[in-house]
Amino acid sequence: MGSEDVLKSASTLASYNVLLQVMFRVLTFILNAFTLRFVSKELMGVVNVRLMLLYSTLVFLSREAFRRACLSGEGAGRNWRQVINLLWLTFPLGCVWGVLLVCVWWWVLQAPDPESIPHYVPAVGLFCLSALTELLAEPLWVLAHAHMFVRLKVIAESLAMIAKCLVTVVLVVSAPQWGLYIFSAAQCVYAGFLLLCYVLYFVHFLGSEEAEKKLFPIRHITDLLPSRVDHEPLLNWKLTTLTWSFFKQSFLKQILTEGERYVMTFLNVLNFGDQGVYDIINNLGSMVARFLFLPIEESFYVFFANVLERGQDVRHQKQEEVSMAAEVLECLLKLVLLIGLIISVFGYAYSHLALDIYGGELLSSGAGPALLRCYSCYVLLLAINGVTECFVFAAMSKEEVDRYNLVMLGLSVSFLLLSYWLTWMLGGIGFILANCCNMALRITHSIVYIHRYFLQSECAPLWGLRPHSAVITALGVSSILTGFSESMFCCDGGWLLRLIHVAVGAVCLLSVVITVFLTETKLVQFVKTQLLPKYSKKLT
Repeated sequence: MGSEDVLKSASTLASYNVLLQVMFRVLTFILNAFTLRFVSKELMGVVNVRLMLLYSTLVFLSREAFRRACLSGEGAGRNWRQVINLLWLTFPLGCVWGVLLVCVWWWVLQAPDPESIPHYVPAVGLFCLSALTELLAEPLWVLAHAHMFVRLKVIAESLAMIAKCLVTVVLVVSAPQWGLYIFSAAQCVYAGFLLLCYVLYFVHFLGSEEAEKKLFPIRHITDLLPSRVDHEPLLNWKLTTLTWSFFKQSFLKQILTEGERYVMTFLNVLNFGDQGVYDIINNLGSMVARFLFLPIEESFYVFFANVLERGQDVRHQKQEEVSMAAEVLECLLKLVLLIGLIISVFGYAYSHLALDIYGGELLSSGAGPALLRCYSCYVLLLAINGVTECFVFAAMSKEEVDRYNLVMLGLSVSFLLLSYWLTWMLGGIGFILANCCNMALRITHSIVYIHRYFLQSECAPLWGLRPHSAVITALGVSSILTGFSESMFCCDGGWLLRLIHVAVGAVCLLSVVITVFLTETKLVQFVKTQLLPKYSKKLT
């Protein structure tokens, strides 16, 4: 597959992933607003913080390193038999992690009050079971992702999420006394549907005419099981060592990604009720970051990993592909920077109104608005870091990845200490401030690496971090106007004044968007041709 084809496929994948994540977050958004009316915030804290932390930790530590290694440029011309054998190690690794984590969640962590939140012990076991079920689909997921089966991922995850939401809603309304069993069953249904969709697709696809036309490397469903081929080693040793390097990194990255949940879970700095409120606001604040920035990062990691030669100096690579990678990186940086700035400016002035509409006084009173305002600023750092690390991880050699693990170790330790200290002083806001400090350090490291990487070429992708002065002016004026509007019209004067406040924000946002269209023409063209499927010349 040529560089242009890889770019188009990655762009299409990013577009479909964005649509998929939009649906996920909207459904989760509605689901949380609905369940808040039927369950306590303490129960939401146990589910969304304690149990989902178990789930995400088990899944991430078991598969993330394998995904990055098997989808990297090291796999060009890969032996898929060896790759599949390697990917099947995710399940036994998940079983080991499952036993260790379940023991910690049962006997080390403080259990919630069984009178107010019953069924904690079986819920831990069921969440572990759902995570292991999802790991069974990992070889199929990597195969689909490597061959750009974008619609498969959209359909599978959409059906799984819809099934999870339906189970949750039905059980919350009909049997709210079941408590944690409701969310455990919903999580198991999600994992089961995901696995079933992938299995059914490949059963139908393998051996078909379409598979033969695409020269798909796997012909029979039995080839998806681990096996040995004569005169070939069971595993690709180079890919295995790269997986080990990514595994050490993924362990540290998980601490950074879920650091606040680990601090809340293991250090008890917030009670379950406060954890529930924080997590709801955290999900609300990160909605755009998760459904927009994460799919872009995942999809363009595939592009950079295929176009660039891992660990090679730019002078020893095809200059056409280096220039293409630099141009794409510059546009992506500009795109996420502008989106992050818009979220920071308008999120600050509309946090109180958003929480009041979404959760009523439960969320809009107290520290809720301040939490969401801080998170709006954090989203800007989150956006930039996602793209810069996406490029860095695709370009680093194995030795550089190992060295970066030491950097991540230092960041992890400092983050945990800073989180505990700031949370002890400031409450939930301390978590967000600690994340901001951590993200700023990671961005600095990535920017230095990118600058050095392109130093011997004529490319300067970091110019993407400099928006047009007219855009900065429009954002500054909008910040002042929306801040004044909030102080005048929001949020105790009735719905008419609230609508006036919303109208002011809409006019300001429209002016910013128009300014971007008039000044950032290169970025607009990139979005039209590469990120929006209806403008793409070729869809996969």
